[in-house]
Amino acid sequence: MRKSTLLFSGSLMLTCLGALAPAVQAQQGTTLTGNAAMVSDYRYRGISQTRFGPALQVGADLVHGSGAYADKTEIAKDISVDVGALRYQYGGNKLGSVKGYTDANTTELYAALSYGVATLKLSRAMTDLFGNLGPKGQSSKGSTYIDLSATLDVGAGISFTPHLGRQNVENVPDASYTDYSFTLNKEYSGVVFGLSLVGTDASESFYVPGPAAKSSQFLGKTGLVISAKYNF
Repeated sequence: MRKSTLLFSGSLMLTCLGALAPAVQAQQGTTLTGNAAMVSDYRYRGISQTRFGPALQVGADLVHGSGAYADKTEIAKDISVDVGALRYQYGGNKLGSVKGYTDANTTELYAALSYGVATLKLSRAMTDLFGNLGPKGQSSKGSTYIDLSATLDVGAGISFTPHLGRQNVENVPDASYTDYSFTLNKEYSGVVFGLSLVGTDASESFYVPGPAAKSSQFLGKTGLVISAKYNF
């Protein structure tokens, strides 16, 4: 049985193009914003990427005024559409040298429909998904992730966000799974503090790093995640 490989620890996720920097406004309406977060466990789509250890995450968004990179449009009262691209870049990753895997760097296109407090989003991989290949070397290009979430105001400045997602990995059925989370967030002095319950029904035989990584932990088990995030 194939085993999963730790892919995300210490990674930088970029929305379209950009780098971590304060928000700036260019002459043609290009806006660059950044964020930084500390988490007790880096969970991506329900799977721990740090073997349940803490992580520092940084990110950046680059949006062009022409809509060339991403576009969010209100098409009716309380209804909006958001489309764009995500690039996951892993400096120095060598996953492609591991038998049965390819380069971990991944590009996804996404489309999201929001109505009121709820959002439905579909992401589709335009490359092999995080280095995964089928048992006969088949490409995982075309893998999809669909998720439904909502952000609810529960009073006292606290928001509650339930989430349900489904990851389908093309040609790697053992890697497909459903994830869920329930998150409470509260902002204080510009920092958003969060507490999340996260879990999956992922295959325990697949989502274990294995002997090569000297770990037998199941990375999709249910757990609590504490976070603190600052946007700038």
